[in-house]
Formats: sequence, C-alpha cells, structure tokens
Amino acid sequence: MIANDQLWMSKALQLAHRGIYSTHPNPRVGCVIVAENQVIGQGWHQKAGDPHAEVHALRDAGSNAKDATAYVTLEPCSHFGKTPPCADALIKAGVKRVVVAMQDPNPKVAGRGIARLQAAGIDVTCGVLEQEAYTLNKGFIKRMCTDMPYVTVKLAMSLDGRTAMASGESQWITSSAARQEVQRLRAQSSAVITGADTVLFDDAKLTIRSSELGLDQELTDLAMQRQPLRILIDSNQRVPLDKAFYQSPYSLTVSGVDKPEKLKEQQAWLKLPLNQQSHIDLNTLLAKLAQDYEVNELLVEAGATLAGAFVQAGLVDEFAIFMAGKFLGSSARPLLSLPLDTMSQAINLTIKDIRAVGDDWLIKAFLAA
Repeated sequence: MIANDQLWMSKALQLAHRGIYSTHPNPRVGCVIVAENQVIGQGWHQKAGDPHAEVHALRDAGSNAKDATAYVTLEPCSHFGKTPPCADALIKAGVKRVVVAMQDPNPKVAGRGIARLQAAGIDVTCGVLEQEAYTLNKGFIKRMCTDMPYVTVKLAMSLDGRTAMASGESQWITSSAARQEVQRLRAQSSAVITGADTVLFDDAKLTIRSSELGLDQELTDLAMQRQPLRILIDSNQRVPLDKAFYQSPYSLTVSGVDKPEKLKEQQAWLKLPLNQQSHIDLNTLLAKLAQDYEVNELLVEAGATLAGAFVQAGLVDEFAIFMAGKFLGSSARPLLSLPLDTMSQAINLTIKDIRAVGDDWLIKAFLAA
C-alpha cells in the first residue's frame, strides 16, 4: 500500500455515503481519481440506472485521468447491466493504478473486474479500508452472499423498558429529534416492515417525509425519489383498507388469505402459507423479499409481538433502540414479546454504540457471538 492510499479511499467512502438513501438495490460506491497527490476527478453512484461512480469521476477528470490512480470503494463491475462495465471505462481512460476497498460479492463480478484491470496491465491494490466499505454496504453484501436481507429492528422505549401504555397509546415516547433519526433509518432502508397491530393502534403509514429528514437539498431530493417498500404482515387481513397505510402507493401486504378485490392496483399482495401457529414464516418471507424485491436492508418497525418473533427466529442483524428519559410504569407494554424463564435463556447483546439524539439516547446493539 502506498502512502496516502487510506486518505484518498476515505474521501471516496465519504462520496459513496452520499448514496445511502438512493442507490437501492445497487451498492453505494464512490470514486476519486488522483494525480500528483491532487484530486482531479470524483464521483458517486446516485441511483440505479444512472452512471456508476467511476464514470462520474472519469468525466470529471477528463483527459487528465491518463496515468492517474483511481480509488474505488467497491470492485469496478465487469458486466453489462443497465450501464456498461466500469472496468472497461477505467482501462479506456488509461489509468495507471486502481485501488479498491473490497471485492464485489456479486457473482456477476466477484473478482472479474479486478482480473480485467490486471490483464490490461493496470496495477491493482485491494483491501484498503475494507471494513469501512463493508459496513457501508452491509445489506447488499448480505443479500449477495446469503440471499437474505440485512435486518435492523428499531425499537423505542422508556427508561423502564416500556413501549406503550396498556391501552396501546404510544405517541410520543421519544422526541422529535429521535423521530427525525427514524426517518433517516427508513430512507436508507430498501423496505420497512410492520405488523397489523401497529397499523391498527398507531395508524402508521411508514412513509418518509422530506420535512423531517434533516438532510441537504440534494440528498433530500434523491431520497424522496425512492420511498422504501412498505410491508404489512397481516396474516388474517385484520387491517381495514381505508387505513392511512393503504392511502399511499407502493405497499406490499403479506397475508395468509387472498387479495381483496377492493384493494387498489398499486398496492401489492403476497399470499404465503401460514405455519402451525397461524403466522407467516419469516424465513420464507425474507428469502422472497431478497430474491423477488431485491431488498438489501429491511427495517422492522413493529410492536412487541412481531419484533419478538424476529428475535426468536434468529433473523436480527442489528438493533436500533431509542430510549427516552421517562417511566411508563409496570402496566405498560414490554419492549419485546419474548417468553424466557431462566437466566440461561437470556439473549446476550453486544452494544457497539450509544449516542445522544436530542433528549433521548440511541443504542446500537448486535446479538453476541
């Protein structure tokens, strides 16, 4: 590795991060082209169907790209998709060296882009800031490697671990700053999933709202071009069709019954067989979301029952727990429906991050290895 490789790759990762709300189902990728220790071109992938990061950066650099070094956060593609291969664009531009953060896990690429560059006589270095690149595209990588989405369960609770009053009243446990953070979590997700009770009690829509994102105008505009797929698990069709959830387009209801005739055409319906407990099998559903809907990152915004079901099924990759400085009392509803009887059954978590969000706290946690 050459001095300053990490510096320029860090710059490329910052650019890639700007695509966090808009590239679905593609990965977030940034590219910086450097000559004589100066950036001469830069770019990032904005949305599916648009030019990839390398193309933007090469256009920015123009003829100066010849004999320069390109820093790319993900292996340049080697196949024709909606756009031509980026490896070919780099070769044609005459770059001398390409530094890659990580190999692309997509079977259509998977080392072929690097091999093509090397065959053209380009010096390739791979693995610079690899972990940072992996984290940025954790959902895409998991889908490519396992055919399952990356699942984050978002929870909001009081200091005594309660999510709603006994009546179901829950608005609002957390502050407006925390709700803004949730809007951004939704916006970066491929899909958001909830259960019938949440829609019935809270009249939840699960949409993202531009006024609540708190982003710069460019990122806000990109985010609003792509609402995440809104998914409702309603095994026995308990949610009336006049609920707010069905008044916005682009939703998917997962149920054990047939699609009602009165449901609007823009609202999709997926009928799946129910298990012995008359519930949707979550493993089957997630595999279908990855395969048929190209869902990289799935955000679970649900009540204690559905959130607990994801935990019991071992399908949770990450928890985002918002904690408010208030008590709701012993009769209020618990964080998860998770019947455990002994300490030996306790589910251990590894807390990776705790930070203040307005008057609340956000806890990022993972299942302990």
